[in-house]
Amino acid sequence: MTAWFQTWGATYDWSWFIATVIGILVIALPLMLAVAMIIYAERKIWAAIALRRGPNVVGPWGVLQSFADGLKVFLKETIIPTSANKGLFLIAPIITFTVALIVWAVVPFAPGVVLTDINVGLLYILAASSLGVYGVIIAGWASNSKYPFYSALRAAAQMVSYEVSIGFVLISVVLYANTFNLSEIVLAQHGNIGFGLLNGFGFNPLLFPMAVVFLISSMAETFRTPFDLVEAESELVAGHQTEYSSMSFALFWLGEYANVLLMCALNAILFWGGWLPPIDWAPLYWFFFTPALTGMFWLFAKMLFFFFVFGWVKATVPRYRYDQLMRLGWKIFLPLSLTFVVIVSGWLMLTRFGAAA
Repeated sequence: MTAWFQTWGATYDWSWFIATVIGILVIALPLMLAVAMIIYAERKIWAAIALRRGPNVVGPWGVLQSFADGLKVFLKETIIPTSANKGLFLIAPIITFTVALIVWAVVPFAPGVVLTDINVGLLYILAASSLGVYGVIIAGWASNSKYPFYSALRAAAQMVSYEVSIGFVLISVVLYANTFNLSEIVLAQHGNIGFGLLNGFGFNPLLFPMAVVFLISSMAETFRTPFDLVEAESELVAGHQTEYSSMSFALFWLGEYANVLLMCALNAILFWGGWLPPIDWAPLYWFFFTPALTGMFWLFAKMLFFFFVFGWVKATVPRYRYDQLMRLGWKIFLPLSLTFVVIVSGWLMLTRFGAAA
């Protein structure tokens, strides 16, 4: 796109700037629309599991319910507690929302369809997503209320605990793919197992346990049930969001669901082939008009599947106690992921690198 603007007489700097802004909008605007629609979809999933109707009044089949809720929140008054730190109180939801958006800059949707295809894309995602805890901690502290502050402390401990195991899971993936670039990680899964017929590290017996650990850890990282101890209504009311209203409250929700979509995308990209079809069969690569659109179709289909799993778990699994949450992260996932780092690296030394030597 930069070259196209240059053909119209613009300098390289201006062409790059305009192309980058357009690329950001092409990702951010559909993402906001997707967040609104997946909130509706998740409420429908919960309703179906609980044998209820769910949203069905606002718009055809209730599809406009999320937009009606957004309008209601937008028209509400922003209330700031008298004793709160007003500056930090308002900055906290902005941090949460912004961090949730910037991570999408390196997510590859199809071959060549990525805003910034950097070599350390996986490290960028790990580093940027880790910043999200600051929004939660600042919100809890700036509210000057004990319940949001307790929630912020829980959030910090929970995110640190599960980021450790996620980090070791990602090491296993990086060792097998031999790269930090997300596009190359997807390509490394092409014909990975099953006599070259299956695309995805998740089909590999060595990496399938890590796929399960990553899926569960991604639920904990985004504070989803059964790991939503940050918003445990029985003792924390609504957690760090208790004192928030209007759009400041909505930004937390937008950030949370954007992170859920990101984790769904990462589950698909890191373990289940990303834009590749599950089976390495030529017609599956181009049946949807073009290879790029076909790739996006497969990625979005996998993301929707994982989002259904997220909603299914939230509707059926009871909440953990906090000690159970910490025990799962530190005593089960951490040793398990570290063990598989050793197993995967040893296997690669014996097969791939040993054979090369």
